[in-house]
Amino acid sequence: MRWQVQEAKQRFSEVLRAVEAEGPQTITRHGDEVAVVIDIAEYRRLTRPDIGFVDRLLVTFGGLGDEIADAVDEVENSRSQSMPRDLDLSEFS
Repeated sequence: MRWQVQEAKQRFSEVLRAVEAEGPQTITRHGDEVAVVIDIAEYRRLTRPDIGFVDRLLVTFGGLGDEIADAVDEVENSRSQSMPRDLDLSEFS
């Protein structure tokens, strides 16, 4: 939904209820979009720092244990250091 600034100021509680029920609410000034009001959970999701693969697994699965985390770290490190293999594509020409 779109709200003009003046209307959003006057009906702020309603804007907040709409955010919870319907999702992001756009605020306009003279027909131009100037802001969006979003749910706090969405804001936190959008602004959280980017974390690595291992850390994401640990967060997602509630902790995998040190042995598994070390194994995943080892795989990540070996992949990032390995060079791509050479392919001979001349036979397909």
